[in-house]
Amino acid sequence: MNKIKIYADGANIEEMEKAYKSKTIKGFTTNPSLMKKAGIQHYETFAKEVVKKIPDRSISFEVFGDDFTTMGLEAAKIASWGENVYIKIPITNSQGKSSIPLITSLSKKGYSLNVTAILTLDQVRETVKAFAPGTENIVSVFAGRIADSGVDPMPIMKEASRICKEKQGTELLWASPREVLNIFQAEECGCDIITCTPAILNKLSGVGKSLNQISLETVQMFTEDVKKLGYSII
Repeated sequence: MNKIKIYADGANIEEMEKAYKSKTIKGFTTNPSLMKKAGIQHYETFAKEVVKKIPDRSISFEVFGDDFTTMGLEAAKIASWGENVYIKIPITNSQGKSSIPLITSLSKKGYSLNVTAILTLDQVRETVKAFAPGTENIVSVFAGRIADSGVDPMPIMKEASRICKEKQGTELLWASPREVLNIFQAEECGCDIITCTPAILNKLSGVGKSLNQISLETVQMFTEDVKKLGYSII
């Protein structure tokens, strides 16, 4: 994990502040599903509070609209929240219509974009092509969801990395990781960023431990749980 940047994924402000204090975390991402889970009631209030507490690291906030006119208006508002803000735009809307024309338009305005929900190399190529020269952007490929379909994401991510490097200012993000191993895989593929939930971040302390030690700690966990449950077989 020498080169790849780890971003924290979530919408809990206390957890985000904790991550901000860590030298390990280089940026933040969130999305509507995470905000729903965190019980966020007012998007703009939440976002401005986050930017106030985290003024100097990349933060991605997603548009909520499902039509491109609304997305464009929301993008302009999100951009006003801070210089460190990236606007997350899904690669399509819920009807499957491509967001590329909107991405092209927003990029021409100089916005920093994080194009999300990407799963194919064609989507990567179209997105990178849409970015205006001189802009800084993130291409978020959902490698975890690719793996969930039974497809090995590694070859796709390696080629996505090559494509992203064709345009200066474009970074590839490994999204939806499932385990700590994905961080090392993302780095091997040439990804610039991986975004991790608190559940994965909490496991980073295990990196470097011997497998014998982890085996022992696992048995110790079982033993403690048996004591707490009060179970007995005989």
